Amino acid sequence: MTAAAPSARRHRLAERGIDRQLLLLLPALLSVVALFVYPFAYGLGLSFQPLEGGPLTAYRTFFTDTYQRDTIATTLLLALPAALLNVAASVPIAYRMRGRFRGKRTVTTLLVIPITLGTVLTAEGLLNFLGPAGWFNRTLISAGLIDDPVRLTNNYWGVFLSLVITGFPFAFLLILSYLSGIDPTLERAAATLGAGWWQRFTRITLPLLAPGLATTFCLTFVLAFSVFPSAVLVGDPAGTTRVISIAAYHAAYEAYDYPLASAIAIVMGVVELAVVGVVLGLRSLLYTGSTGGKG
Repeated sequence: MTAAAPSARRHRLAERGIDRQLLLLLPALLSVVALFVYPFAYGLGLSFQPLEGGPLTAYRTFFTDTYQRDTIATTLLLALPAALLNVAASVPIAYRMRGRFRGKRTVTTLLVIPITLGTVLTAEGLLNFLGPAGWFNRTLISAGLIDDPVRLTNNYWGVFLSLVITGFPFAFLLILSYLSGIDPTLERAAATLGAGWWQRFTRITLPLLAPGLATTFCLTFVLAFSVFPSAVLVGDPAGTTRVISIAAYHAAYEAYDYPLASAIAIVMGVVELAVVGVVLGLRSLLYTGSTGGKG
């Protein structure tokens, strides 16, 4: 009788679509609310409470100031090419490494080491290697190839290279996992029918990999869009690499205008969501077109 009561209760909850195992999600849900939902809601509300003026004053201040508004384009010009390059470079390497071969673990470890260094250490390494007095320029000057150092730091290229170095391992691991999930017997079957490697890749592997490519690009783009240390250390934070995160930092901790800083952060999130929405929309459109509108 005692054992039957919990069983009956479980059945009643199951009929209502409630499973006790869902309670295991409660800690994760509380963490998401505490670390994401509440800060987002607080920042959103704060952005409509400017120090002076109406509720939209902080947003108006940002979009009417060219120096502030241009940070959106600056950040996109850094994040989009870096994300595209990371994804494009990861595909052939991951495609070659999805099978078994000797030394695979060593090669994989070498490729993902940069992700363990962090952006600050990577930036310091770039300054020592690509700076005006770094090894790269000294080697070229000693070889007589150049007379003056090539400027690859404290500008756009310094930040771009930093984003590529730190973002490539992330994109590579994701694409490698997606490729490993594709059944290799599909390509073998195509090979028996006379399809070359390029035909197998473009007509079988690439369509199956397309959803993973879109997801990887979105995640890599968001990672690059939030660039801050690289833009300060190896960029030109007051000029060509003044990204939107720097604008938010200056508003919060130099001007002490927290509503403006919150508004900039909200704009930053909206731009990211817009790009992610476009990419996912194109993915869905291409997938629907490739399946003839079925499924």
